[in-house]
Amino acid sequence: MCVPETFEVVQKRAEEEGLQHVDRRTLLLGGVAAAAAAAWPGTAEARNIPVNRVRDLTHLFFAGFPTFGPPSPTRMPYANYVPDGFYSQTWSFHEHSGTHMDAPGHFIPTGRRTPQLQARELIRPLAVVDVSARAATNPDTMVMVDDIRRFERRHGRIRRKSIVAMNSGWAAKVNDPAAFKGGDAFPNYHFPGWSEEAVDWLIRRRNIAGIGVDTLSLDPGNSSTFPVHFRLLGADLFGLENLNNLGSVRPRGATIFVGVIPWEEGSGGPLRALAVW
Repeated sequence: MCVPETFEVVQKRAEEEGLQHVDRRTLLLGGVAAAAAAAWPGTAEARNIPVNRVRDLTHLFFAGFPTFGPPSPTRMPYANYVPDGFYSQTWSFHEHSGTHMDAPGHFIPTGRRTPQLQARELIRPLAVVDVSARAATNPDTMVMVDDIRRFERRHGRIRRKSIVAMNSGWAAKVNDPAAFKGGDAFPNYHFPGWSEEAVDWLIRRRNIAGIGVDTLSLDPGNSSTFPVHFRLLGADLFGLENLNNLGSVRPRGATIFVGVIPWEEGSGGPLRALAVW
């Protein structure tokens, strides 16, 4: 049922959060999916989105996927076509495996966990800050405030409630755990991340929804105190780790869909992330 006030409420929210106009017919006929599709220029329905305007930002979730600490994911057969008549597997992994989310409750005892995140928080504008050239020679590099300012001079102001992702080029290393971690074990990892100053600036100045990285952690690998985690999650925002294909996404103007499962009491969890423009 759609009460008379529903359209006005949704349209007001869409305008507040930077989405393009959503008309009454779209809302009534297609609900949330059609409304989201209408937010993309020139697109009436999700099935009409050209394939070259969609990017999967998710790594293959495979046994042995490098994780910040043990154990890595494992899998074993559960059933097979013969003799069971169907195929299925049993997996064992911790929540922070593969391409995944850090929910506020991951570091903050009173923070929200995945079931408490609202669906509207998982569809957001996406901005991608590229530091891959610097990361190629300095694995400990961080996204700094100056990087964000350069980004905005070139691509325009970051929209409010955006997810701002770091592209360091690190996703290409995922099949080599030693290279992906940049060291044998914590606290001797070396891979890029965000600086606390840059995240604080984005929270205060741009009212972001969250941040993302193509590495194992929001903080750089050589951090042992995790200030970015505490600043971001402490602000009731979330982070996305181990994103993929960020180099193929336009720096500004895409929308990201974060398909995290609402795990019971989840501190985060594996997800499917898609970018569309």
